Amino acid sequence: MEVMNNNLTLFSDVATNTESTHSQVVPITLFIAVLCVCLVIGHLLEDYPWLNESITAILIGFVVGTIILCTSKWKSSRLLTFSEELFFIYLLPPIIFNAGFQVKKKQFFHNFFPIMLFGITGVLISTSIVAAGCWWLFPKLGFEGLSISEYLSIGTIFSSTDTVCTLQVLSQDETPLLYSLVFGEGVVNDATSVVLFNAVQKINADTLNAQTALRIFLDFLYLFTTSTLLGVAAGLVTAYILRGLYVGRHSSVREIALMVLVAYLSYMLAELFELSGILTVFFTGVLMSHYSWHNVTESSRTTTRHVWYAFATLSFIAETFIFLYVGMDAFDYEKWKMSKLSFWNKLGIYSTVMLLILIGRAAFVFPLSIISNYMHRSGGESTKISRQHQVVIWWAGLMRGAVSVALAFKQFTHSGITLDHTNATMITTTIVIVLFSTIVFGFLTKPLVDHLLPSTNSNTTRNTSDSDSGSPNEDMTLPLLSVEESTSENLSRAKDNLTMLVDRPVYTIHSYWRRFDVAYMRPLFGGPGSDDNGSSC
Repeated sequence: MEVMNNNLTLFSDVATNTESTHSQVVPITLFIAVLCVCLVIGHLLEDYPWLNESITAILIGFVVGTIILCTSKWKSSRLLTFSEELFFIYLLPPIIFNAGFQVKKKQFFHNFFPIMLFGITGVLISTSIVAAGCWWLFPKLGFEGLSISEYLSIGTIFSSTDTVCTLQVLSQDETPLLYSLVFGEGVVNDATSVVLFNAVQKINADTLNAQTALRIFLDFLYLFTTSTLLGVAAGLVTAYILRGLYVGRHSSVREIALMVLVAYLSYMLAELFELSGILTVFFTGVLMSHYSWHNVTESSRTTTRHVWYAFATLSFIAETFIFLYVGMDAFDYEKWKMSKLSFWNKLGIYSTVMLLILIGRAAFVFPLSIISNYMHRSGGESTKISRQHQVVIWWAGLMRGAVSVALAFKQFTHSGITLDHTNATMITTTIVIVLFSTIVFGFLTKPLVDHLLPSTNSNTTRNTSDSDSGSPNEDMTLPLLSVEESTSENLSRAKDNLTMLVDRPVYTIHSYWRRFDVAYMRPLFGGPGSDDNGSSC
């Protein structure tokens, strides 16, 4: 009898699990179907560059969310509950790794200084302005209950940019400098925002003083440095193994599997050690592209191209998923009803955050562009950031996207659910900012770029870039110092290098790296052939 009761209990548990699984299959199936509709409609609207995939996904999310809200009798507008863990563990790594592997290394490293200036220093400035502005203005609008740590988190959330809309209307051939800056800053900006967000989570202070700010800055430097070094180490170890063991002589699949698994392993190790997985997997991708790619067999290279297309596809699907979810979540009646603020106070909060984003963006783009131009003062016109380019860079960083949504849900919800009116207000604020910036600024991006960068000016810029590189030809085999030459010759060369460093610091550092890469790194880790003379980076 007891055995029969145990069997009945086991059967009941199995039946319950089956029903639970089936209840999850239905919304997932519907969501995938809606994703397919997004792709089809996006293809049909391809001739309208002002209506990009992000806007299309949001608008379709509006429609689907409205239908679900009506059929559920105003209870919910979502098919799925957003999980920030799902985003950070499964969706984000392919996006960032693909960006690192596919980045145009020559342009990226040639513009490394301004990209890092915008992507790191810019985030710090923008976060400070947004956080300080919210801390000062939110109580005046009747919105209280946030801690210092939460205000700083808000600063990082709304400092993360989404540059997809602008990249879709820029031409990499006509404006290589501008495209490189917008693309590079977008990736570094996301990584820096997440690193700073994680650093802010570690503080527990009621007031923000110099000691607290210094601790946040030191934690940020630690996370940024160690995450970068871990990514570089993962990329170099992979390249060394592929070069030394010649893994592809038996199976090209094994080579590709090793690269993909090490990339994902680097991300998970960074998360395990509470570092920034985004930064780690980005530099893993960059190093693998520069070294490991040249160590695999020709058949593996052909196959790998298809694998990276798969990564690009996963990246595209993940971003579409986020915007579709945001469009559906905009009609989540429970979150809006949970907030205790009046309509006008809510509108004041949304307007305040949007204004602070505009000010915070302008506060670093234009001053840092002046600094970048000064550092490139001897590099020719092709390395200068013109006033029109500065406006485009400023505009490109006004839109907010997937990372902002994920960080907001990570800070103010538990597995996508919140029961606190303060947290609910911040979630709805994030959704409104993402919707407004993506739709309004996304619509206006194409006309703005066409006005600031007409095709004639673009062609002129391209020709100027080709003819005036500002970089004299140099011998990559020339050592920095040589034991075979006399002391006076080495001193003379060191003096010339020091003079060049003072006159043209950015170009000189890049030149030193290329020489070091050709002389020491490529013989050990592989890379482009010696006939390239280091031109690829």
